[in-house]
Amino acid sequence: MPQATYHFPNGFLWGTATSSHQVEGNNTNNNWAAWEAQEGRIKFGHKAGLACDWWGGRWKEDFDRAADTGQNAHRLSIEWSRIQPKPDSWNEEALNYYREMIRGLEQRNMTPMVTLHHFSDPLWLMDLGGWENPDVPALFDKFVAKVVEALKEYVSLWVTINEPNVYTYGGYLGGGFPPGKNDLKSAFAVLSNMVQAHALAYRTIHRIQKHARVGIALNYRSFAPARPASPFDRWMAGFLHNNFNLSFIRAISEGTFRFALQKTSIPEASKTQDFVGINYYSRDLVAFKPLAFNSLFHKLSYPKNADLSDTGFIANIPEGMFEALKWANRFKLPIIVTENGVEDADDHLRPRYTIQHIHQMWRAINFNYPIKGYFHWSLVDNFEWERGWTQRFGLWGLDPETQVRTRRPSVDVYADICQRNGIASEMVEKYAPEVFASLFPA
Repeated sequence: MPQATYHFPNGFLWGTATSSHQVEGNNTNNNWAAWEAQEGRIKFGHKAGLACDWWGGRWKEDFDRAADTGQNAHRLSIEWSRIQPKPDSWNEEALNYYREMIRGLEQRNMTPMVTLHHFSDPLWLMDLGGWENPDVPALFDKFVAKVVEALKEYVSLWVTINEPNVYTYGGYLGGGFPPGKNDLKSAFAVLSNMVQAHALAYRTIHRIQKHARVGIALNYRSFAPARPASPFDRWMAGFLHNNFNLSFIRAISEGTFRFALQKTSIPEASKTQDFVGINYYSRDLVAFKPLAFNSLFHKLSYPKNADLSDTGFIANIPEGMFEALKWANRFKLPIIVTENGVEDADDHLRPRYTIQHIHQMWRAINFNYPIKGYFHWSLVDNFEWERGWTQRFGLWGLDPETQVRTRRPSVDVYADICQRNGIASEMVEKYAPEVFASLFPA
């Protein structure tokens, strides 16, 4: 069999990604805690509960696991409702706790990437109308200033907002996220306000920390027509791409925000990103459905005989990763893969999924795409929003009742990649022999 290693550039960031509500536990002052308390909102009535008990201190052992297996970076988020529990008060103890966590990364020689908004909002903010309120960008900016001042000694890599497109679609068009609306006018207002909030935060971060690198983490969904010969399917796939993938990043690149057939100028948002953060999971086939009003006149599906995850939530389509990176390269900025992973409780799919997607990233680097890092979702199983505990994305398994972690084979797959700074043929042969021939052809 051929033997080779696909090497990555020196200094490449290899890490995992997490978010506050999903891992900390006992977050009771935000919109997701309130959402979980409402019957029928979360699958099987699941609750985050202790989550991964990071607020109880178990981040230390999880950071040890990450460092011991070769990871040199970690992406985590700051919980707004902990830092600012009320509109007129700041929780310095919570800030100190985050400072301790991030110092913990530094002590383990891991680069922190900090996300300032990852889906969760303080209850008091929701009482003001949430992100529909035009005052929210300024309120978010005050929170950002407080956090950056506190953490600037240790952090220079910042994500202002995680997946503003998913936040908006989930909460204001799909109804699965709080506040559970399905209203295009509200969605336009929310996304527009998030553009403005990002622009304010970008300038605030650079005022406080001139050498900072600031961006967003955008969920890039690959959309392809279900019937390539159908002009209606092609048009709908393009429409979804323009609204889901392009609208936000175009606004922070060019200062023009277009969404849901509406347009507004936000010139202050122009050129407010130092890198492009890409979250890629899968590709959808798009069929135009003229009578499907509730689903915005389309139906999404995966290809027939697709390589599916446990619940069918994700299809393993690694070429979509290359597509996402090629698209990101059009913005002429450094690129960071801020999330990529698959739900897979018994770890039968994750080894090949991870290897194939990282290989596509290697291919993109060989086209001189300036990719600087990769953050796998996720380090340990966590609470997956409206899907509760039904999906297991962790390299490490978790029993949320006992807090016992279980080492999956993918821990060793990813450790080998991190430690070698590349994909070796012997590792692929050992953990994912079914894809060996496609990655290392004779």
